[in-house]
Amino acid sequence: MKTYILIIISICTNLITAQKSLDTIYANEQKNVALFFPNPIRQGITGSSHFVFTYNREKQQYFGLLQAQPGIESNLLAITNDGQVYTYILKYSNKLSKLNYFVAKDESIGNEKPEVIKEKLIIKPIKKPIKRTKHFQKFSEYLLHSKSDHIKTKHKKGIKLRLQKIVYSALEVYLVLEVENKSGIDFEVDFLNIYRTNGNKRRKASYQKLQFKVLYKHKMPSVFKDKLSERFVYLLPKIVLGDNEELMIELKEFKGNRKVILETKL
Repeated sequence: MKTYILIIISICTNLITAQKSLDTIYANEQKNVALFFPNPIRQGITGSSHFVFTYNREKQQYFGLLQAQPGIESNLLAITNDGQVYTYILKYSNKLSKLNYFVAKDESIGNEKPEVIKEKLIIKPIKKPIKRTKHFQKFSEYLLHSKSDHIKTKHKKGIKLRLQKIVYSALEVYLVLEVENKSGIDFEVDFLNIYRTNGNKRRKASYQKLQFKVLYKHKMPSVFKDKLSERFVYLLPKIVLGDNEELMIELKEFKGNRKVILETKL
């Protein structure tokens, strides 16, 4: 019996040791709380709007400023330009005992691009994802041959971007898109990204933009030829937007300055 008790105590001790608790940062509306990171900040997001974390989005810098309005506790997620991820609990407090936090690199909870174990690279993919990809392909083809709708259109410098259809299926959502080129020259694609946005662009401190992971692309061209239009499909995880959130689609030209941004509420 004593042996079992010792084993249980040992297991519990290891679990408690392995679980790293998050540090808490206190802030209010009267003072700026500065956070200095070991590498320049690429992205910083708070979980609630009454906490605002500002940093230089144009020129990446090592520090960001935190302010808060009274409210329940939240959290901060920050990613530096080397991919390291840092997270903290945020709480409002009338009195602040600390105004400057110097973040050590070992406080990172991990990297956004974890190292891939070499052994996993030689494992053959299971059949289920292959079947899912075939299903994505067939359903996307069906949508392209179905009647096109019109949700919203944005055009700039002869490039017209249309969101034609949004179709929910299980845990995914299909976006049927069309790009028409009447600019007089071909449009070589740098990227077409889709984001969830929240806040007001004019108030940079409260504006947040989160990119969706694309599960599958169907017939997305690398170049939109002049005087032609192309329809294609993007497959994303299921989207549920809040009252103050919008869907943003951003099309950017490769080695050029043309960009079309379409924003809409679902």
